[in-house]
Amino acid sequence: MPNNMIKALTYLAVALLALVSIEAFAHGVDDKTRAFLEQNTGVQFIPFLYIGAKHMITGYDHLLFLVGVIFFLYRSRDVLLYVTMFTIGHSTTLLFGVLSDIQVNAYLIDAIIGFSVIYKGFDNLGGFKRCFNWQPNTQWAVLIFGLFHGFGLATKLQEFSLADEGLITNLIAFNLGVELGQFAALALILIMINAWRKLPSFQHFSTVTNTALMSAGVMLMGLQLTGYFTI
Repeated sequence: MPNNMIKALTYLAVALLALVSIEAFAHGVDDKTRAFLEQNTGVQFIPFLYIGAKHMITGYDHLLFLVGVIFFLYRSRDVLLYVTMFTIGHSTTLLFGVLSDIQVNAYLIDAIIGFSVIYKGFDNLGGFKRCFNWQPNTQWAVLIFGLFHGFGLATKLQEFSLADEGLITNLIAFNLGVELGQFAALALILIMINAWRKLPSFQHFSTVTNTALMSAGVMLMGLQLTGYFTI
């Protein structure tokens, strides 16, 4: 691949990730979905399934973290293991947070989610080994950050007074939708990464991408902390 093409794609990746981090700050709930959630009563399995899938696909902060998680996973078994750890984490706190009505500041939770993106980019660049001569347990880290990502999803739903009737079923549907959206997004991401792995430019691409992940995480974390201290 020509050097000019590599540079162009590199700059494009950085720009897209920067824009994604800004968009993640506002990836809340659109007006149509907001109206539905505020007026909903009873079991609405399919609508909540759709809302969950849509929220994950547009939830760029979650996807940025998952990009970092799977970036250097070459075996399907490893991808399944790490995605399962993340799923267990965010499913647990999503359901527990809403059903137990645990109130967590949305800005702080989203700031931690931004930090998770910084962590994964730093980890993929070998930052822990180079700077601290130490490597965190990557599986436990994914599970723990998954718990915070779940609280992030829970805070979005807690903005509305969801009816008690059918609440558990609707939450299960929402969570299932999140998993479907996550699967669809990851499938596309894996296809792109696997295609690039066959090219000589992959090493350069991986360094730039994970540096851009860190930059996006810093921007997202900064925006959320700014929101927290100015409310």
